[in-house]
Amino acid sequence: MSVAFRRESDEEHLEPTFEIPLPLGPNWVTERGLRLTREKVDALEAIDIAAMAEDEAKKLKRELRYWRTRLATAELRPAPDGRAVAFGARVTYRLNGRTKTVAIVGDDEADPNEGRISFSSPLARAMMNAEVGELLDFGGKADAVEILSIDPIQEG
Repeated sequence: MSVAFRRESDEEHLEPTFEIPLPLGPNWVTERGLRLTREKVDALEAIDIAAMAEDEAKKLKRELRYWRTRLATAELRPAPDGRAVAFGARVTYRLNGRTKTVAIVGDDEADPNEGRISFSSPLARAMMNAEVGELLDFGGKADAVEILSIDPIQEG
């Protein structure tokens, strides 16, 4: 029989499902980030997939694989001393005449709306190792960022 008349299964035409991409670089976490990752794994493991539709169960398993990997590779970083901008620091800075405060955290914990930026973000990378009073180049502008204060994040 010719392959032209062969009935292909519907699954042959489905788009492939890929794993959730892992951020590049180390998986640094704060104490809060490690706790949130553990809670996420626990919450996903507690869901009964037996009652789910197959597609939903696959999505849940995929998400669970992501969070288990993030938990297994998490590197809890020591609290910074506050003398220079580092992972785990809360930094107050001035940019474009506006004063802002951000906490420098891990990729999975980052939420710019809550003032948490990833250590791998362009702003965090520009500020790393800077000290209070230092002016930094950012966004193609010289002396665009002024570091006003640096404190360790005080939350668990």
